[in-house]
Amino acid sequence: MAFAPLGELLDESLELPIAERTYTVPAPNAEIGLRTQAIVHAAAVAADGGKVDEQVLSDAAERDLYRDLLGPAYDEMVADAVPWPALKHCALTAMVWVAQDKAAAERFWNAAGDPSRLAPNRAARRSRSGGANSTRNQGSTSGTSTHPAPPRAKAAAKRRK
Repeated sequence: MAFAPLGELLDESLELPIAERTYTVPAPNAEIGLRTQAIVHAAAVAADGGKVDEQVLSDAAERDLYRDLLGPAYDEMVADAVPWPALKHCALTAMVWVAQDKAAAERFWNAAGDPSRLAPNRAARRSRSGGANSTRNQGSTSGTSTHPAPPRAKAAAKRRK
């Protein structure tokens, strides 16, 4: 069995629908992908209160990141006067795609980037996981039992005899 050409195995673009048009975002080149990964990692470290590599999150490093991530779709969106929130959502979706995978990018897109819409609410999580309920668990049914220990006074008296 030989390796199949990688282009046949990977879906290397995002199709992002905005209004009546769908914009195609091609996969970024390796340099942009690696830079995006570094920025996402640095942002996560910063969010956790860790020390951040200032060079990675500098203005120069972030400059044109949206343009780089969206590729030719960026210029098309600007020419079509796509509203800023939509362009930003497209770029962030592409960032999730690069940093994670296409399924994560789709979840991010469909949640409109709202973290509270990404995770199901507490009631839904509990209903799926069989969460807490009011029924007590049955005790051990292994068939073994323990005999109560004799009171200490009786045991001590027996030893003295």
